[in-house]
Amino acid sequence: MEKLNETSVKEFILLGLTNLPQLQTFLFITFLLFYLFTIAGNLSIVTVVVTDHGLHTPMYFFLGNLSFLDFFYSTTTVPKMLSGLLMEDNTISFHGCIVQLHVFHFLGSTEAMLLTSMSYDRYVAICNPLRYHVLMARTIYSQLAFCSWLVGFLYSLLHTILTSRLPFCRANKITHFLCDIKPLLKLACTDTHVNEGLVTIVTGSVGIGTFVLIVVSYAFIATHLQNIRSDQGRNKAFSTCTSHFTVVLLYYGTAFCTYLRPATKDSLEQDRIIAVLFTVITPALNPMIYALRNKDVKRALRKLFLEGLHLK
Repeated sequence: MEKLNETSVKEFILLGLTNLPQLQTFLFITFLLFYLFTIAGNLSIVTVVVTDHGLHTPMYFFLGNLSFLDFFYSTTTVPKMLSGLLMEDNTISFHGCIVQLHVFHFLGSTEAMLLTSMSYDRYVAICNPLRYHVLMARTIYSQLAFCSWLVGFLYSLLHTILTSRLPFCRANKITHFLCDIKPLLKLACTDTHVNEGLVTIVTGSVGIGTFVLIVVSYAFIATHLQNIRSDQGRNKAFSTCTSHFTVVLLYYGTAFCTYLRPATKDSLEQDRIIAVLFTVITPALNPMIYALRNKDVKRALRKLFLEGLHLK
């Protein structure tokens, strides 16, 4: 019993998405292109938000945080997945697996908090424009961002500690392309009902709680938009909100499908497909959703590009 918290498993084998060589090549090329776009798009937004003084506002501060997060969120999982598809390097050490799990959930839960902060920013900007600079002062939006990262870290730390203390005796094949909580719980050689309950309760509380706050913010915004008589003002506010709400639907739709249902064999198979959406596709789409619909970001990107050409 003294060795209950020790594990005889030194490494895990990630089963990935498929074993078909032809499909592996296609997936490698596709996901590599998405990953390169993720790097270019998100780092470009971070760069213009930092360097362009016209974007030093709460909305773009949160957007910069989100892009910074999406870059590392994708980098936590995609390079390992690509190496598995190309070189069939599907092994990961026990400690490496736990670190990946922690960073993955740290960044994922932080994104939920940031999206909630962004919805509050939009609510204040549209519903209380005269008090915007007071309610969203630098200290306030900085604290919102800091709390988002802190809560995300503490949330992930809880799952990391509980998962790392589970004994893994024999089975080491993870039905996934990354180290996630539910596939790991299936491999543990002990009762995991407490862990499974925490995944449902804690993750559900964070996910549903933040989603409700976002919906409430947009309910107030929608009510306020009905009172705006100017079509131009209404369209401008609507355009700003639709980009953010599109990202919210992509994020929460995949997260709820993954973590708020029981871990069965069929659900774990489906989770691998769903995980592709929020680790590969969504981080690549976010810059496009925000940048292509935002005149300020497009202007800043154009300015950065022209300055780069001038330096050459």
